[in-house]
Amino acid sequence: MIPSVRICLYILCISLSQVIVQAQPVEKPLPVEGRPDSVRLLNAVTVEAYQVSGGLRTIPGSLSVISGKGLSLSDGTNLATTLNAIPGVTMQSGTYATSRIVIRGMGSRTPYNTNRIRAYLNDIPLTTFDGVSTPEEIDFPNLGRIEVIKGPASALFGSGLGGSINLFTPADSESRGEINLQFGSFNTVKAGLSGTLHRRNGNHWASISHLQSDGYRENNDYRRTSLLTTSQWKHAGWSVSSLLLLLDVDGGIPSSVGKTLFEDNPRAAAPNWKAIGGYKKYNKGVAGITLMNILSENLTNKLTVFGKWNDDFEKRPFNNLNDLSLSAGFRDRLNLHVPKTDLAIGTEWITERYEWKLNLEDSLLNKNRENLNQLNVFALFEYRPVSELNISIGSAVNHIGYRLADLYQANGDQSGKREFPLIFSPRIGINFAPGDRIAVYASAGHGYSLPSPDETLLPEGEVNPGIKPEQGMQYELGTRMNLFGNRVQLDATLYWIELSNLLVTKRVTEDIFTGINAGRTRHQGFELLMRYRMFMFSGFPGILSSSLSYASSLNRFLEFTDNGVSYNGNHLPGIPDQTIQVQLYWNPAKRLELVTHFQYTGDQYLNDDNSLNYSGYFLCNLKAIFQWQIRKREPFTLVAGINNLTGTHYASMLIVNALGAPGSEPRYYYPGLPRHAYAGIQLHF
Repeated sequence: MIPSVRICLYILCISLSQVIVQAQPVEKPLPVEGRPDSVRLLNAVTVEAYQVSGGLRTIPGSLSVISGKGLSLSDGTNLATTLNAIPGVTMQSGTYATSRIVIRGMGSRTPYNTNRIRAYLNDIPLTTFDGVSTPEEIDFPNLGRIEVIKGPASALFGSGLGGSINLFTPADSESRGEINLQFGSFNTVKAGLSGTLHRRNGNHWASISHLQSDGYRENNDYRRTSLLTTSQWKHAGWSVSSLLLLLDVDGGIPSSVGKTLFEDNPRAAAPNWKAIGGYKKYNKGVAGITLMNILSENLTNKLTVFGKWNDDFEKRPFNNLNDLSLSAGFRDRLNLHVPKTDLAIGTEWITERYEWKLNLEDSLLNKNRENLNQLNVFALFEYRPVSELNISIGSAVNHIGYRLADLYQANGDQSGKREFPLIFSPRIGINFAPGDRIAVYASAGHGYSLPSPDETLLPEGEVNPGIKPEQGMQYELGTRMNLFGNRVQLDATLYWIELSNLLVTKRVTEDIFTGINAGRTRHQGFELLMRYRMFMFSGFPGILSSSLSYASSLNRFLEFTDNGVSYNGNHLPGIPDQTIQVQLYWNPAKRLELVTHFQYTGDQYLNDDNSLNYSGYFLCNLKAIFQWQIRKREPFTLVAGINNLTGTHYASMLIVNALGAPGSEPRYYYPGLPRHAYAGIQLHF
């Protein structure tokens, strides 16, 4: 089935391309009330991800923006469908509580979470001490826009070879509210209440949401409740904004399974996790306040002070993990704007304390505390000698140090400290946009990622003196185009990444991990994003628009020897060789929208020696949205959909180089959800 599906998708891509080539200018259609445009003009999209706010058309580098319809491709319970629509981004989701995001091959070896990628919410860092980012915890009603920088961007956002995911809450200019309730398969319930209170000098927004599900698999129940509030007060020379996020999460852990259970009984949990009823429970808080001062007509300063707290408990077959992290920091940025120049100079400092202990049957096995201090000083200079040309030069200097305190000395005092050498991360980019129809950009930038707490320690528990941050250089060349009267948007990018000291999380046993530097790797790829408005009429057949994304990559070990075995030239496991996404948005009637989403994920290897391969698979989702307006300001929105329409049996997440319990198969697979449905209602007031 898969080869035929691949052929069909290629034919679809070619067909769409032919339609574009043959497209002719058409008479300007009549505006249609209540139908948001799914295709946004390049010079109309304002972004902030490159430290200097500006139009997407002028950005000197690869940047993807998701907003509007792009945030509602699926049932709104999982971020994977949304992020996978971005070429070069792959999000695998084993359960609601177990996901991994990979950008251009970075982070593919992290077993059960997202590493090597930075995440921010309204410029407040969400990434924790151990480099873990969980943007999927932010519910969809709380998102107004997502900006994704792909590849090394340390000169812009600090540690994170994979790039950064920048989340922004909705920005309403008038008072309004929304109630939503949704039911789905596996007793999945999603409910939320949000609203904006707008006053002359202030804007206040709050949202409370709840998600719960029995889950498809055994020991797979999940519950998440979140509260998110933002406020902003504006005055003539300054403004103050605040953010508070509180999360309460409790979910069972079915874990990954071996090939036999994956094929014969995908609903089953891993036997050892099912036997003890393994679960994960945590509370988390993020808070920040930002002061923006207008020092003069051309000079502004933005200071953000933030703090995070996370209390986590995980019940596991081999032991129980209880960890607590507390962090605080500030980020200050001074911006100078004159007609031809933008200059941003800033500092970010973060300190975090991370404590963890292991116990089994009330017997303490280990207890440690690590303290991290990280300082990032950065500068970004943009120069526009003419309106068509934007030259960007940036750099950052980073200092990182940590100290381990051994609080359980039954096996000897293993305390220690480590100061990494200063890391210098330069970046240069250029964008040439001779008109509204085309822009060409090129960039080169350095990035780095810190080892996680597991990777900084040897299996015996002491500080690993040889571990180094991984570092890399990225080179990219791309173009953005508006064609045929803005009916077609194209964004194509070629990239080349050279990594040294690649951090490899090595699994010694099922519960013991350590880190090694795996020599050098090379990542090459091509990414294409195309949006096409096929037709637009005031009556039937209405509006039809599409979005297609394609990514192909080659990721290889250049130098990697482990336990005397050379893997030079092998493909890195856990990275699909290609991905294709197609979305169709059809408004056949004034208040009816039909959304179809096709996804093909290509082949990927499961281990370093490339002896095991997982074949590609195809998914299809359908969604219908009907808006029923009782009065002008009080519309109902009805939503219904089916995910995995074809009933594809697939693994939604893979564990590379997996191990199994003694005498059992390696557990590579997280079974994906079968065909399932949902329906909901939204009330806007």
